[in-house]
Amino acid sequence: MQNKKDYLFGTDLVITQHPQMFRMNTDSKLLGQFMKIKKNDRVLDLGCNNGVLMLYASLHNPQFLYGIDLFEEALQLAEMNLLDNGIEHFELICGDASKVELPEVDVIVCNPPYFKTVDEQRKNDNPYRAAARHEGSLTLDRLMSVCEKSLSDHGHLFLVHRPLRLTEIFEEALKTSLRPRTMCLVYDQNKEEAVSVLLEFHKNYKGDLHVLKPIVIER
Repeated sequence: MQNKKDYLFGTDLVITQHPQMFRMNTDSKLLGQFMKIKKNDRVLDLGCNNGVLMLYASLHNPQFLYGIDLFEEALQLAEMNLLDNGIEHFELICGDASKVELPEVDVIVCNPPYFKTVDEQRKNDNPYRAAARHEGSLTLDRLMSVCEKSLSDHGHLFLVHRPLRLTEIFEEALKTSLRPRTMCLVYDQNKEEAVSVLLEFHKNYKGDLHVLKPIVIER
């Protein structure tokens, strides 16, 4: 199957996607529009895949972009997407984020695997999609630990996840210096319960949690 070119939602940036790998979706778009990046920030995307969130981050003129992924093939695609859009100030790292030395950054963005790996037999046979959907090396506790270690003082983590895991997310964050600063629930107009949650964590934050007006996806 051939790669497919698309426009990054809401932009004029072009992204090439592999049919067998994780492809940008509504959560990618929502997180890309939710994250706040200042000019000259150093930004790290954990599990960057084809570079979709790095492309969104590039719209804010960051000083430098870093991306890490388990698969060299995904990083090759991310490199092509970044270069095709005229972005050259980046570095891509192949490896397990919990086992390699990562740079200190001001912002981390992450669209992590949402589901616990309870039954290996239920995992997708496609290794790329399995890694994108099921926790393997990037469990919630490891995610928070990696972010605490890599973020500069008062750095920010922007995350999209499933609402049913909010309790665990907050519990793991409280074991670190990361504190929730902003939250936004996402609803599908055809469903009763929230389908996604957008979260901002701030390292060493001592303020209140701000819950934004919910987003409703219209079908």
